[in-house]
Amino acid sequence: QVQLVESGGGLVQAGGSLRLSCAASGRTLRGYAMGWFRQAPGKEREFVAAIVYLGTTTSYADSVKGRFTISRDNAKNAVYLQMNNLKPEDTAVYFCAAPRRGGPVPLLRESTYDYWGQGTQVTVSS
Repeated sequence: QVQLVESGGGLVQAGGSLRLSCAASGRTLRGYAMGWFRQAPGKEREFVAAIVYLGTTTSYADSVKGRFTISRDNAKNAVYLQMNNLKPEDTAVYFCAAPRRGGPVPLLRESTYDYWGQGTQVTVSS
């Protein structure tokens, strides 16, 4: 069983930055893609960013391209989401997620991911 724990959320003014971390236990992240999703109040959970199992390719939602960066540190068994130039519409609970299957997987599909963290709240004030 994989446990994922997010941290780094908080309250920030528009234009500010936050760095989210996702620590994994129970299994190495090496060889597995990882994703970040978010859910705003009253809205469905949506894809934010993902990184392939080799760490060589990343994918982003159009709404965060150029502002967010996903990265991974397999030695620390962790994944990160650097968020710059934050906007009020980025306010949401952010979740990291991991698939049960290793190797190439469809990165953008929520159904790809079997393990989810509890989420960390990000609030951006205007």
